[in-house]
Parts: sequence; structure tokens; C-alpha cells
Amino acid sequence: MRPLSFLCIATFFKGEAFMRACKELGHTVYLLTVEKLADKPWPFEAIDEVFYLPTESNDSENLDRMILGLSHTMRSRRIDRVVALDDFDVEKGALIRETFRIDGMGQTTARYFRDKLAMRMRAQAAGIRVPGFSPLFHDETITQFLQTTEGPWLIKPRAEASTTGIRRVDSLDEAWEVIHGLGDNRHNYLIEQFKPGKVFHVDSLSVDSHPVFTRASGYLATPMEVAHGGGVFRTGILPFDSPDTAALHNLNSLVLQAFGMRYSASHSEFIKGDHDGEFYFLETASRVGGAHIAELVEASSGINLWAEWARLETAVALGQPYTVPAEQQNYAGLIVSLARQQWPDLGIFTEPEIWWRLDKEYHVGLIVQSESRERILALLDTYMARIYAEFHASAPVPDKPTS
Repeated sequence: MRPLSFLCIATFFKGEAFMRACKELGHTVYLLTVEKLADKPWPFEAIDEVFYLPTESNDSENLDRMILGLSHTMRSRRIDRVVALDDFDVEKGALIRETFRIDGMGQTTARYFRDKLAMRMRAQAAGIRVPGFSPLFHDETITQFLQTTEGPWLIKPRAEASTTGIRRVDSLDEAWEVIHGLGDNRHNYLIEQFKPGKVFHVDSLSVDSHPVFTRASGYLATPMEVAHGGGVFRTGILPFDSPDTAALHNLNSLVLQAFGMRYSASHSEFIKGDHDGEFYFLETASRVGGAHIAELVEASSGINLWAEWARLETAVALGQPYTVPAEQQNYAGLIVSLARQQWPDLGIFTEPEIWWRLDKEYHVGLIVQSESRERILALLDTYMARIYAEFHASAPVPDKPTS
């Protein structure tokens, strides 16, 4: 196998397993990150060289600096693959590929996996249900949308991750107050109907526009409730043979094909509306799910999404077939919360189903694994009560993401 050179872009601290897997496969690994993350515990034993940007921003000045720096770097170093390891790096990766003509997702396709307005428009055009939405470009169109749809509504940044920057509004006047407050930045937002329902996530690996591995899970509290209500984050693998699981697998495949996903890891979210019992597309991303969802998937399937993504990219680059490893059929559940203590003592959790423990300041987190989904749900309920009583802390959702 010919060794390749991977440029891994990570302006947030993540993707260590991806880089280790690349190095184990014999590749050269370059990391492009930001100066403020220089002291993070990157897997330097697997990284051949690190390049730093002053900021993670995608403004023109920072992107121009990045391209200029890489133009000099590439005079003496070959780069075969560019992999964006976080949502905020998708634009950077696409721009690098377009500029230096490196195979992979270009800027047009990248929009579908980064821009929430582009996502909704593309999904709607493909016949996939989405909540009612409107861009914030044209005043009359916005007013018509507000007058012809039922509130409440959510005003969302088009390019932030998770629930960062989302505002709920309950009337036409309140909506316009928030929209006017966005000033010259309002074109970077959209407005969308808010419909209560259960939120699900589907995590996949795709080859030739078809998912070759998929796990469907359900949030036990929606990300909005956790972020804005100070709750505890919980999610669990869905029953493997349920109609909801089959529907989510099918919808996920339709989304990835409609959006032009060729090969990558992906994390997509859907909501099942309480009002009609139908699934609606919310968003997708061309990367491994955050918030320790990769560990959840591994506990369930035995498959490490980060490592398999590296093997998938290698196979595609070399024109070789990729075969996903045999997967296990375990149920698993994840629970994570902010903690009052700097280093919480997780010794009170002693159940044999515990598969993973979070080791992070001011956080408490566990993954449990079992052949019984009922046991998983019971443990998550028990742990939630225990965490609220002995550990839980809350913080307001940030207006901007933090690394």
C-alpha cells in the first residue's frame, strides 16, 4: 500500500483516534489547528507536523492566510487527502481541496453539510419533510411566513453547530424584534417553525453515496432542552428491529444521497413530530458525532467511527474496496452532565454494565452497555437522579461555540 499524506483540520480538540489510525496505516499525518489549542494533548506520536492558525474564524483574512501558508508548505510536502474533523472546519477543508485540486468534497457540496438554510432547501427539493422555514433576506417574505405558519418559531444561525445561537420567538412582533437586532448579520440566519417532538440522531459511514454502516439513536432529552434548560444529556440506541429505526435508516440514506455525500462519516438529526407522528429532517454533518456519541456507537457496535473513517478515506484514495468490520448488536446509553466538582468521583457508579467513564474537569459522564434496552433505559433514569442529587451543575448556552 502506498503511504498517503493526510492534512487533518481540527480547530476544536477532537479526532485523536482518526490521526492514530492514519499513522497505524503508515500514512504521514499533518495537523492544522489553532494557536490556542497548542497545549492540548494531541496524539503527537501520530502527528508528523503541526501547522497553526491564529484563530478558527472562517473570515476571508484568516482563510487567505491559511491558503498562503499551505501554498508554501506544499512546495516541499505532498498532501493527498484533506479531512475536516469538526463542523467549523468543513469550509476550510472544501476551500483547500478546491484551491489545490485535491479530491473530495468541494465548496458547493460542503454547503449542504454546513449551512442550515442550504440543508433545508436541498432536503425540501428532494421531497424530504422539513419544518416550515424562511430565509431572512426579504421582509415581505418573512412577514408572510410568520402570518401563514403557526408559532412558536426558532431563529437559527446558518453556520453554528448544535443549539448555539438559537432564539425562540412566540409572536410576529417578537420575531421582528430579534430579526432587527441581528442588524447586518441577519442574512446569516433563518427562521423555522418549532414543533415539539422526539429528536433522533443517525450516525453513519458512507461509500459511493450509500451508507455501509448506520446506528440510530434517540435523545432522551432534546439538545434544545439540555442546552437551554440546564438539563442532563442522555441518548440511547434504538431497538434494532423497530419501525422507527427502519424509517430513520431510510431517511438518512435519502438525505446523504440528495446532498451528494460520496464517502465520509456523518451525523444526521431528525425529529418525529408530536402533532402528526411523521419524521422531519433537522440537520446533518460530514463528520463523526460529538458529545461522545462516537463512544456510544462503539459500545453498541464495536466499531470506532474515527478509526474506520481513516480506513475508509485510505481505501478511497488508493482506489481499493472498503469493507466495514462485522458489527455487534449491543444496546448502549450515554449520559453526560456538567458537574459542581472539578474532578467528580465516579466511584459511586459500580454497575457491571458500565462500559466507559468520562475523565474531564467539571463533567460527569458514563456509557452503559447491555443486551437489554430496558436495562439501559433503567440505568440512565437511575443515573440521572443520582447525578442531579450529587453532581449536576448548569451553565447558560454560549452565544458562540467554545473549544
